[in-house]
Amino acid sequence: MSGTIGVMAAADDLGDGRVSATAGPRAPLFAAGIRIGATLFLLAFSAFVGGFLVFADQVVNSREPARPHADGIVALTGGPQRIADAVALLQRGSADRLLISGVYERTSADALADRTPELASLLGCCVDIGYSARNTKGNAREAGEWARQRGYDSLIVVTSAYHMPRSLAEMSRELPRVRLVPFPVQSERLAHWYSDPATFRLLLVEYTKYIVARLT
Repeated sequence: MSGTIGVMAAADDLGDGRVSATAGPRAPLFAAGIRIGATLFLLAFSAFVGGFLVFADQVVNSREPARPHADGIVALTGGPQRIADAVALLQRGSADRLLISGVYERTSADALADRTPELASLLGCCVDIGYSARNTKGNAREAGEWARQRGYDSLIVVTSAYHMPRSLAEMSRELPRVRLVPFPVQSERLAHWYSDPATFRLLLVEYTKYIVARLT
């Protein structure tokens, strides 16, 4: 009986030895995996933060060109100053025609003219209103169809400065052979984005959307 117990005990000892021999190397491998994952995360986070700072600096310091000229002008809705600046460009002869893209379906031409009086005299001759776009990607499609129908090779793009990088990314994909001239509409809020939580959040969200637009 005692011999049997001794054999069983020896077998248990051997079994324990086998478990520890196989489990032992897993701990260093797991720790190495954690370190690699943490390093990759820190690198990705650093790249994101660095890219955001570059993005914010470019947005804040972007300026409208002195004398832009193109076949057409595309104003993306989202702020009254965008349309006003686009109309001013049209009046100065910077292009032959203007597309106001992304207008709400229930907003009439007269309603737009009420908000931007300078638009009223141009509606009958050289302004088109696009109602199909619901987002920036839709703006690009709408502008692409408009430019192709008219045979335009160049467009002045009018939108807010913070929105310009993503707008150009989407339009470049839709119109790869068309020259795009950015006309950023600046806001005083952007100058102190780092101390204004709302503006900081706006830029951060827009930067994230810009990355997605570039990758998809």
